[in-house]
Amino acid sequence: MLRAILHRPLKIFLFPLALFYRAMIFWRNWFYNIGFFVSQKLSCKIISIGNISVGGTGKTPAVIFLARLLESRGKRTAVLTRGYARKSKGTVLVSDGKGNFASVSDAGDEPVFMANKINQIPIVADENRVRGGTYLIENFNPDIIILDDGFQHRAIERDLDIVLINSQSKNSDSNLLPYGLLREPKSQLKRADIIFLTKTNLGETVSPLTHNTDLEMFKSIMVPEKTISDTAGNDNPLESLSGKNVFALSGIGDPGSFHSVIANTGAKIVGEEIKPDHYQYLEDDLIIIQQQASALSAECIVTTEKDLVKIKKFEVGEIPIFAVGIAFQPQGTGLKKLLQILEL
Repeated sequence: MLRAILHRPLKIFLFPLALFYRAMIFWRNWFYNIGFFVSQKLSCKIISIGNISVGGTGKTPAVIFLARLLESRGKRTAVLTRGYARKSKGTVLVSDGKGNFASVSDAGDEPVFMANKINQIPIVADENRVRGGTYLIENFNPDIIILDDGFQHRAIERDLDIVLINSQSKNSDSNLLPYGLLREPKSQLKRADIIFLTKTNLGETVSPLTHNTDLEMFKSIMVPEKTISDTAGNDNPLESLSGKNVFALSGIGDPGSFHSVIANTGAKIVGEEIKPDHYQYLEDDLIIIQQQASALSAECIVTTEKDLVKIKKFEVGEIPIFAVGIAFQPQGTGLKKLLQILEL
């Protein structure tokens, strides 16, 4: 109750900022729509995967799914990302598709995580998407570039806009930044070519973005991969978590859904540590987390693959740490629609 009372003045302060932000977004999109701002066309196909909310939609697993799908159909594929929270600037070759990776500090946690999952596909991080796309074309000659988190980056023209909506998001997520979590008003979903509701297997769809709309939305699910990885890079069967007392550790946009995935493996979550999205771990963090897990008699610490790329360098404590991989899977008509649009 006290927290809610203290939170009200902050929300009152943020509301006019959200109105100002809405005006900025409106004029920016209007200038693109009338051709005053021009999107630059590159010499290969561009497929954007994005969202209209901040974090937690399952965008990175969707990028990995699409990259694997395109490669399996014989398309030379590359990934272009911003590299959020990286310490570098400009164009960074995250992966050359031959197993050579940039560091987390230079590239960001999500690009390095993707490079580990799709290590045969070139990945570039660049805040200037046109420059990064040009680099990929000049050096790797892809048939298709997947634009990671590209829905708001209209400076680069795309052939397909895929938008993801977290079906588990709360009502408060329906307001614009900084008052809420929306990057753009719900009305801008009309720019999307195909919309996927993610995590529909983890609970009832509650997202307000699905209400009062004629837009077609397709279901997708998020499921754990069949193996879990430890800090040494070894794979273990997912079934090894069943019946174990585990401590959940995450620094992602939607930790609640991650906890649901862990619980669905048959593991019992006896404690948790939730860090901000893209959190940069220190050795002291892991020492404290090991102590917390030990105090709760946890048999292992379970984290995300995005977190694992940042914590595996620390050798502290005796409780093993495993990462559960999350896979994006479009369902039924959604997969058919995607294949039809991609002409695969």
